[in-house]
Amino acid sequence: MKLRASLDEISKIASQIKEEIEGKNIVVLLRGDLAAGKTTFVKEFIKLIDPSCNVSSPTFSIQICYGHNLYHYDLYNKTLNEFISLGLLEEFEKDGIHFVEWGDELLEDLLHSYGFETMVINIKKLDNAREYEWIYIN
Repeated sequence: MKLRASLDEISKIASQIKEEIEGKNIVVLLRGDLAAGKTTFVKEFIKLIDPSCNVSSPTFSIQICYGHNLYHYDLYNKTLNEFISLGLLEEFEKDGIHFVEWGDELLEDLLHSYGFETMVINIKKLDNAREYEWIYIN
């Protein structure tokens, strides 16, 4: 599915995706240019579940575990081998929703080969808006 949203409508996109994946064990790969809004999307999604949760980018920590079986990873400047060496692939075995910023096609292929339910969300920057396109990879 593909939808366009202004910057103040991102919660509507997050709400729609939440309806589709809530209660599932799924890895959500977030793709887009730098400052496309990957972290902003995760913030809006988690705010729908826990408005008091303080969501930040895991750029330096690589992984943040929030309550409610919500996980957030940032693979910027990390190779797939580094990701695996850090033991993060095993984290996806935990029940919940795993958001992965900068999850590339190599990770997508690996997740598919291990049978993880996966969604890819591509975020494209537009003038004062974003275009969100999401697909399931099974």
